[in-house]
Amino acid sequence: MSDRQFVSGDEAVAIGVKLANPKVIAAYPITPQTIVVERLADMVEAGELESEYMYVESEHSAIAAVMGASVLGARTFTATSSQGLLYMAEVLYYAAGGRVPLVMMNANRSVALPWSIFGDQRDSLSQLDSGWIQVYVEDAQESLDMIVQAYAIAEHEKVLTPVMVNLDGFILTHTYESVEIPDQEDVNKFLPDFDLKQKMDLENPKNLFFTSAPQHNIGFKYQQHKALLDSKEIINQVDARYKEIIGRGYGGLVDAYFCEDAEHIILTLGSITGLVRDVVDELRDKGKKVGVLKIRYMRPFPEEEIREHTKDAKSIAVLEKDISFGYQGTVYTNVLAALSNRNIISLNYIAGLGGRDIKKFEIEQIFEEISQIDSPVENPIKFIGVEVE
Repeated sequence: MSDRQFVSGDEAVAIGVKLANPKVIAAYPITPQTIVVERLADMVEAGELESEYMYVESEHSAIAAVMGASVLGARTFTATSSQGLLYMAEVLYYAAGGRVPLVMMNANRSVALPWSIFGDQRDSLSQLDSGWIQVYVEDAQESLDMIVQAYAIAEHEKVLTPVMVNLDGFILTHTYESVEIPDQEDVNKFLPDFDLKQKMDLENPKNLFFTSAPQHNIGFKYQQHKALLDSKEIINQVDARYKEIIGRGYGGLVDAYFCEDAEHIILTLGSITGLVRDVVDELRDKGKKVGVLKIRYMRPFPEEEIREHTKDAKSIAVLEKDISFGYQGTVYTNVLAALSNRNIISLNYIAGLGGRDIKKFEIEQIFEEISQIDSPVENPIKFIGVEVE
């Protein structure tokens, strides 16, 4: 029987990791991720989790350590945030290119300068090209469940790709919620023991992390790309099976709310979705045909799902905690590419940078603005919370 606990998002991640039963954990603290590895240390010390707990000297060492353990056939875990993720960047490419099925939690936090410990999503979105699967969660319950699902996705023989589970810093990592803890027996039924076929083995030697000539290198990159494309089907299958066994599902690559007949839709990423959903409910009560489409995975990118759920909309807005300086938000760029054959009005709202709160009235204003526009605007990039001449 499942249990219910009042925990923070960080603690929910730690509980999810415990349920997945990794054999090696590499830990290096950084705000607002630290609570995750602290709770895991408590579990190992108390004998609740049988795992080799490695307290390493840097984030670079943390990701390298779990990568080495993983290719030996051990299920592993590590976590990071912000500058720590950037310090890992070199090894992120090694892990993805080596098809190492790692799972890592990233606590989304602004990157310097100016220095800030508060949350936006520029850290993980800057690493979209590293080859990792990236999922963004909305609350503590989804945080726990997606850690467990992430192992099933990463370790699938058609995928064999590392997965990064992203939580909005402080908003999710440090906020306490009531979370249902799955029964260990059910998780064991859902998530089989890790069995890496191409693991390093003295009895059956293999060449891993090798150099390739130009004529062969592109072939390896194509295989890596195809694995991300193939993971779309696996992500949906894993989510459906999780719902069947555990009782909760999240819709796979996206989560659509009142998009069936919506004329105006806001696309979101992460925790802000809940507030947008509340605004949608209120506007629906007033007869407004509005909706919200939560993008759950930025890689692989759900272009088919975005096209399907926005096909009847007159206008959309992409609300994101990111900016690709000198151009537009990274999420918006990806959405526009998915809708390149559509004649649809779109605006890009940049908000929450450096942890600035996104207010309810600001979301209401977004819906109001996109409902009033009937032709493309010259400058679709709008910053919320800053006066721009």
